[in-house]
Amino acid sequence: MSRRLENRVAIITGASSGMGKTTAIQFAREGAKVVIAARREEESLEVVNEITNNGGNAIYVQTDVAKWADVENMVNTTLSEYGRLDCAFNNAGLSGRLTEGWLTITEEQWDQTADVNLKGVWMCMRLQIPAMLESGGGVIVNNSSLLGMRGAGSAPYAATKHGVIGLTRSAAVTFGDQNIRVNTVAPGFILTPIMEARIKENPAWADNADKLIPMGDLGATETIAEAVTWLCSDESSYITGQTLTVDGGVLAQMTPKMT
Repeated sequence: MSRRLENRVAIITGASSGMGKTTAIQFAREGAKVVIAARREEESLEVVNEITNNGGNAIYVQTDVAKWADVENMVNTTLSEYGRLDCAFNNAGLSGRLTEGWLTITEEQWDQTADVNLKGVWMCMRLQIPAMLESGGGVIVNNSSLLGMRGAGSAPYAATKHGVIGLTRSAAVTFGDQNIRVNTVAPGFILTPIMEARIKENPAWADNADKLIPMGDLGATETIAEAVTWLCSDESSYITGQTLTVDGGVLAQMTPKMT
């Protein structure tokens, strides 16, 4: 098996579950030393144990990406433990419901979403990029969303996910000549624990997935892990400032299928 990230050091935020967890396990399988950065200690340590029990290398750093001190500690701990930083998947984020109303969102809800989804990604990049420059370069992948490319969903969620794409492009242009690549992955409807909970609330939603998604099914977290791994590997060495949509064809479809 090709180990595309052999001996590279990677930070993954929001790695205690869902897409972050699956990507952390995939990175370790590909040879990376992985920093599990998340708020939930118990779940994060389970990820660390899963990686190390299978011969991988991982540590946990408790991190709230909305707090500068936490993000700074995340990067500093990575450097003190491993001596370098090569890759980062800035995945941590708060979700938004498609039905959230424009006129019912509070200032507190807006600030909470923006602090994690947008400012948190900026703070991560702001501190990751200098560390990568010290090592001669690196790759960052930021997690946006299908709703960062379409006019749907809750206002703060859609706005912040659009903003992540803008941050990505800005960093890619600024640091492209310094061997820093920055891209975005934009997942569609992926079967994460959050999505599973929503389907449990409303089973009819999953029954209509074939109308929403041209490929007919919800995506697996492994599809995101593979996309992020590829973007962090040398296989994508001439790609920066791009958004890779992993959505089963949703973005390409003008209207839901009626049959």
